[in-house]
Amino acid sequence: MAPAIPTLAIMGHPNAGKSSVVATLTENDRIQIDKRAGTTTTLDRYPVVIDGVKVIEFIDTPGFQNPNYILEWFQNHLDEADLARAFVDVHAANPLYVHDCALMRPVAEGAGIILVVDGSKRIKEKDRCEIELLRLTGRPRMAILNNTTNVTEHMEAWQDALNKAFNSVREFNAHRATYDERIRLLQALKTIDQRWEERIDETIHAFERDWDRRIDQTVTTIVDMLKEALTLKVSEVVEAFDRSSVAEREAVEKKLTASFEDGLRKLEVRAQDQIREHFRHNVWNLSPDSVLAKDLFSQEVGQALGLSRKQLAIVGMAAGAFAGAGLDLTSAGATLGAGTIFGALGGGALGFFGRDALAKVDIKKAIGVERVTMGPVTNQQFPFVLLDRVILYCARAMNWAHGRQAADEDAPNRVPDKSLNKAFTAELASEQHKALAKFFVAARKGKDLAKHEEACRQIIRGVLRGLSRSEIDSRANL
Repeated sequence: MAPAIPTLAIMGHPNAGKSSVVATLTENDRIQIDKRAGTTTTLDRYPVVIDGVKVIEFIDTPGFQNPNYILEWFQNHLDEADLARAFVDVHAANPLYVHDCALMRPVAEGAGIILVVDGSKRIKEKDRCEIELLRLTGRPRMAILNNTTNVTEHMEAWQDALNKAFNSVREFNAHRATYDERIRLLQALKTIDQRWEERIDETIHAFERDWDRRIDQTVTTIVDMLKEALTLKVSEVVEAFDRSSVAEREAVEKKLTASFEDGLRKLEVRAQDQIREHFRHNVWNLSPDSVLAKDLFSQEVGQALGLSRKQLAIVGMAAGAFAGAGLDLTSAGATLGAGTIFGALGGGALGFFGRDALAKVDIKKAIGVERVTMGPVTNQQFPFVLLDRVILYCARAMNWAHGRQAADEDAPNRVPDKSLNKAFTAELASEQHKALAKFFVAARKGKDLAKHEEACRQIIRGVLRGLSRSEIDSRANL
């Protein structure tokens, strides 16, 4: 009798990538993945639970130990109505075939079969044996060509062999599969047995509802980060001193700027932590070439992200409120009223902003001391840079396959990263730039926020939904 939910036994010989496929399909990057052959020695069940309901289950099985014997036994017992069940019943008590029985038991219980093969390797007689014995089970079955390298010369031979024995054959790179590719693989499961269509459709709809909810959660995370970043203020209380003292002035500059930078960095890191949680990531490696691996205030980030000068000029005219909103820290700072303590900063928070101020500075005097406050952010480019960074992070989180772990990074002939430092905001329409700029101003000033926040949410939501499409998978390799 078939299980109540779609249940798939992931099969294949040792080191074919079964565990990576299971990890990616179940979004479980805690599944042990090892480059050594035969790491999986037991049968492990990985249900996918959405809203407290189990919608599909994948079973990671041991690799084949005695495929020649199983095939020979099947061929000698073709009169059995259910070969998999008959094999397990006959051999369950025999210690020589404990792994083979563990392998076949889910099939005996009615599970469908997903055979995982490494398409980068030459097909061998042992592989043909496994393919044939699985055909003889009569179970619904799909084959996955899990080629995680750029070696493709053997793929056609695999396709020919698998097409003769399986209801469906799919290429699926478990180390690079995007959300869209995972959904298309689930869609393909309907073709291996018509009786599965309704249950698979229900499973896919559950995945899609859950994905939409995660996107909405992520939009909230991003908007909250932007609001806090644009209202951030930091203060330092300093003793009144001679403003002509360069050393004392530079000490105050350094301390206040470092505090402001750290505050913005912490907001970004907190948002990143939440995004990883939304998309169920625990194992996380960043390419050193990615803009995500660079400091938020580095020259590389400033050059790669944000709007062009022309776009900023249009945004500045439309938003208007940015002009004259704060002190230009790279100028004489005459708007302080009490005299300036800040000169031109050569690096730090203003490193990539050129002549534009990152934030205004305010000084309040008291007896013997002065309170110096930096913030909120007034630079019109910075929120676009910050938004680009978090969208890039989302692109990676949404499409970084859970089966991809450090174990594959040094594999020979692996597919290289296509590190893409994408300025998403620059590709938005001019009206969207203006809407975002108005939200940034509203967030900083705390006026008309609800109206402009909804427009911002819609723009970000549209971008995130676009990231689920397979054609942007190169952005996942950041």
